[in-house]
Amino acid sequence: MNPYAIALPLLRRLDPETAHRLTVRALALGLGPVDRHADDPVLRSRVCGLDLPNPFGLAAGFDKNAEAWAAVLRMGFGFAEIGTVTPRPQAGNPRPRLFRLTEDAAVINRMGFNNQGMAAAARRLAGPRRGVVGVNIGRNKDSADAVADYAACARRLGPLASYVVINVSSPNTPGLRALQGRAQLSGIVAAVGETLAQACPDAAPPLFVKIAPDLTEADREDIAAVAMEGNLAGLIVSNTTIERPAGLASRFRGEAGGLSGRPLFAPSTALLGAMYRLTGGKVVLIGVGGVASGADAYAKIRAGASLVQLYTALVYGGPGLVGALKRDLAALLKADGFAAVGAAVGADFR
Repeated sequence: MNPYAIALPLLRRLDPETAHRLTVRALALGLGPVDRHADDPVLRSRVCGLDLPNPFGLAAGFDKNAEAWAAVLRMGFGFAEIGTVTPRPQAGNPRPRLFRLTEDAAVINRMGFNNQGMAAAARRLAGPRRGVVGVNIGRNKDSADAVADYAACARRLGPLASYVVINVSSPNTPGLRALQGRAQLSGIVAAVGETLAQACPDAAPPLFVKIAPDLTEADREDIAAVAMEGNLAGLIVSNTTIERPAGLASRFRGEAGGLSGRPLFAPSTALLGAMYRLTGGKVVLIGVGGVASGADAYAKIRAGASLVQLYTALVYGGPGLVGALKRDLAALLKADGFAAVGAAVGADFR
C-alpha cells in the first residue's frame, strides 16, 4: 500500500493550514517520497544558465521558510522555489486564511507573506547543494521603503539562490500590486539587480519578476517594457487572481484572497501568451497557474513558457502527480516531433 495514498485523505480532514504545516514538517524530516526514475532526456533543458532535468518546479508559497526544498527535489521536481521571504519575520494575516475549494480543484489564500524572515531562510539554504533552488522575495507589510526591503533580501539571499524572484503581485499585502507600474517596477528591478551584482561579483543569479493575472493592457505593456530593459532574466506568469470566475461551486468562493488552481489555468495561460508576444519571445517565461496534467504543462510551454510551476494540484493529486506529469509531457512532446522542451516553447505563435 502506498503510504501517501493513505495520508492524503487524512490530511484533507484537517484544516488546510494545519495540513500544510504537517506536510512541510514531514518533508523536512526526510519522510517524503523519492523519485528514483531517471527523467526522460526530452525533458532536459538549460534555462538562464541553469541545467534542469525536467521543466517542473514547485511554486513559491509551499516552502515559505526553506525547510523542505531538498525533499521537493527528491520528489522528482526539476527545481524548487522557496518563499515568499521578507527581511523581517512576520505573522501574516489572521486565521483562517487558507481555504480548499474542493469542488473547483482550487484554493483561496490570504496568507499575507507569513514567514520567519530572511535570516532563517539563509541558515537553511547555506552549505553545499545539488539542484536548482530559487528564492522568492517580498516586502514587509509595515515597511516604509519597499525598494530597501527587496534589496536587503537580495543582498542576504542572492548568494544562496539559483535564481531570485521579485514578488510584486500577491493580492494579500496592501499596496503591493501597485509596484507593477512601470516606474516603480523599473526602480525595484534596477536596485535589486545592482545589489545582486555587488553581493555575487562572480556570477549574479538570474532575476525574475512574478506578475499578477489581473492586469490591464497598459499594465502588460509596461511590464513587458521593463522586462526588455535588460536587467531581468524573465517573468513568472502568474500569481493568484482576485477575480472569481462564474461557475465556482464551493461555499468558500466568496472568501477574500488569491484564487489558484483549475480556474486560474485559462486566464494565466492567456496572459502567458500575451507576454510572450509583447516581448517577442526574447524574455524567459515561467508558466504557473492551474497546471494539473501533462497536457496543461504542454499548453503553457506552447504558449511561451520555458519552465512550468505548480502547487495547488498537489493538494488534490498528492506527490504521485509529479511522475505522471513528467511521463505525459514527454509523450506529448515526442508525439509532436519535438526533441526537447526548448523546441516547443512558443510553438503556438510560430
